[in-house]
Amino acid sequence: RSVPERMVPFSFPLSKCALWDPVPRGDVVGSHITYYRNPVLSMMEKTLRLAYRHAKQSEKKLFSCFLLGTLAVDEAGEGITLTIDRFDPGWE
Repeated sequence: RSVPERMVPFSFPLSKCALWDPVPRGDVVGSHITYYRNPVLSMMEKTLRLAYRHAKQSEKKLFSCFLLGTLAVDEAGEGITLTIDRFDPGWE
């Protein structure tokens, strides 16, 4: 598959001491979760309703929270399932 143009290469933050040589070596390689696998997102209804209720009750325009779950690769190695089953409103 071709790499979409909207993807940008990732980089690490600057530090005083480098643990490796930062000079690029070799060709650019695209790394994306959907490049070789078919992703599936599964979310518990209870979690979604709780997050929605919490967001509606929030007085802020920008609402932030944590959605926690598990990531699993199927037996054939062809698909990835992300199951979100917990909601954490976080701290102010």
